[in-house]
Amino acid sequence: MSEIKNILLCGVGGQGTILASKILSYALVEAGYDVKMSEIHGMSQRGGSVTTQVRYGEKVHSPIIGQGSADILVSFEAMEAYRYLESLNPKGFAVVNDFHMETATTLAGKEDYPEDIIGKVKEKATTKVLDAAKIATDLGNPKAMNVVLLGALIKIMKLEALDWDAALAACVKPAFLELNKKALAAGMEAVA
Repeated sequence: MSEIKNILLCGVGGQGTILASKILSYALVEAGYDVKMSEIHGMSQRGGSVTTQVRYGEKVHSPIIGQGSADILVSFEAMEAYRYLESLNPKGFAVVNDFHMETATTLAGKEDYPEDIIGKVKEKATTKVLDAAKIATDLGNPKAMNVVLLGALIKIMKLEALDWDAALAACVKPAFLELNKKALAAGMEAVA
C-alpha cells in the first residue's frame, strides 16, 4: 500500500467528473488509504474544462499530480483526453469516452472540432475507448456515463474489492442509487 497512485479525471462542466472523484475518494478512504483530491473547475458552468486529481497510498503529502506523473487518465470527453495527455506518465493508461461536446468556438464556426482526436491519443498512450454515453443510455439515463467511466477505472486499477455500494450510497441521491450501481457494474464489464 506504500506506492502512491495518481489518477486524473477530466471532462467538461456538467459531466459528473467531480461526483465520480468523490465516489472514488470515499471508497479509498474507507479502505484505509490516505487520499488527497483536488478539483479545478475553470469555466465549468459554461461548458469549460473540469479536472480532478486523486492521489492515494499509505501517506500522500500533496493533492497535485506532477506533469507526466498520472498513472491513469480518465477522460469524459474526447478532446479533454488530448488536452491532458501530457499529464500521463510514459507507462500510463488512458480511458477515453468516445463523446464529443462542441465548444463555444466550434459552435460559433470559428474553429473545427479536431479530426481523429482519439487516434491522436492512441498514438501517444495505451488507450481504452468506451462509448459510456451509449452504455448509460441503455441503462436508462445518459447522465450515468460518469459512473460507467468510474467502473472502467475501478477495473483497470484493480480496485473491485472496495465497498462501492457504500461509496455510491454515501455520494449519490437515493433515487439514482440503483441506476448508478448498474452503471458501475457496466463500466467494469466494458473493460473486463
